[in-house]
Amino acid sequence: MELMLKILVGFVVGILIGMSGVGGGVLLLPVLIFGLRVPAIVAVGSDALFNFFTKIPAGLLHLSKGTVRKKVVLALAVGSIPGSIAGVSLLVHIRHLYGDGVNNFIKSAVGVLLIVIPMLMLFQRHIEERIAQRPPTLKGFAGLTVIGLISGFLVGMTSVGSGSIIMMLLLLFYSFPPKVNVGTDIVHAVVLTGVTGFLHFRLGNVDPSLVLSLLIGSIPGGLLGSHFSTRMPTLWLRRVLCALLLITGARMLWA
Repeated sequence: MELMLKILVGFVVGILIGMSGVGGGVLLLPVLIFGLRVPAIVAVGSDALFNFFTKIPAGLLHLSKGTVRKKVVLALAVGSIPGSIAGVSLLVHIRHLYGDGVNNFIKSAVGVLLIVIPMLMLFQRHIEERIAQRPPTLKGFAGLTVIGLISGFLVGMTSVGSGSIIMMLLLLFYSFPPKVNVGTDIVHAVVLTGVTGFLHFRLGNVDPSLVLSLLIGSIPGGLLGSHFSTRMPTLWLRRVLCALLLITGARMLWA
């Protein structure tokens, strides 16, 4: 029954990702922590590895279509890899000092992100319209590296933000075409979640059976959700999910 429940969670999350486009990290992590009662640090490591495997097919597809700026991926990775190492190292340090108290720290950090990211998603279209009226304000390798560093640190600590945060920062400071933005973001996310997942795996923060169960459910769920996305009002679903994430984030901070 426990195995079937994990597969079902992966299936439902896969459907929601396919239908709404909301990132897997922000959807799955609260379910793992609150629903399946997985310790927060194990949830973070398992979620990072889960995101790595789920983003590979989309990343390969974008590479084959030529919608990836490889130099941008490189610049982001130069910052995000050491950022991820720093984020994971901070968790190790906190666990060394406070033991299981690291789980409370993670819940608070995730709670903040679950409030910030959905709010950005709710206003994304408005932000896109405003930004389209002005030229980009940040250029060059160094700026991309800073974006990677910030997002990498957050992903190392929480596994959240490998797609949503970077996408919003690229949108705010650069003027890539939408398809290139998405493709570049996904391919970089493969690199970032791969490094983060590996670091957590080495530290024993990954439950391999949990990751496998989630993947078994999420693959058909994602395909089904993508099929439904053209037949249902996904904008309202996205708004409902963002509202639920805001509530969940507030619940984590309140606790």
